[in-house]
Amino acid sequence: MGRYAVATMVKEQISPLKDKNYDLIRTLQMSLENVYRMDTYIADAEQRGDSELANWFRMIQDNSRKAGDQGKQLLMSRIQQEKR
Repeated sequence: MGRYAVATMVKEQISPLKDKNYDLIRTLQMSLENVYRMDTYIADAEQRGDSELANWFRMIQDNSRKAGDQGKQLLMSRIQQEKR
């Protein structure tokens, strides 16, 4: 029997807008949503007494918060440049 490699391609959604900042805005939105989502996951882990998992979710939340802050700064900078 031979082995066959199966390649699974995930089709990325095409931006409905051709605006250059669409991907930035969408990623910013996802980062900020993830901050709030982690609150639920942290609470769930703590309720089950799993502090290791809760701490891991906190780390993810912190990274998402940092990405959100960076994304906001980048977006503000781009908007200001476009006004010039």
